[in-house]
Amino acid sequence: MSSKTRDINTIRKMGLEALLEKLGPVDMVEFMQQFDSDYGNYTKERYAWLDNISIETIIKQAKTKKG
Repeated sequence: MSSKTRDINTIRKMGLEALLEKLGPVDMVEFMQQFDSDYGNYTKERYAWLDNISIETIIKQAKTKKG
């Protein structure tokens, strides 16, 4: 390995090539999806929709999907 400094685009290209070589195209995409940066605030949004649903509704929906 070289200790030569490389720009970020070169490093990204080399990394993608290494992933493709070792994992193949399908597994490379699955691996990369782990690092997809979503947007928003999941915790805040989760509370917003959970606060508007009753436990009775949740039970009813669970029974509907179960049977």
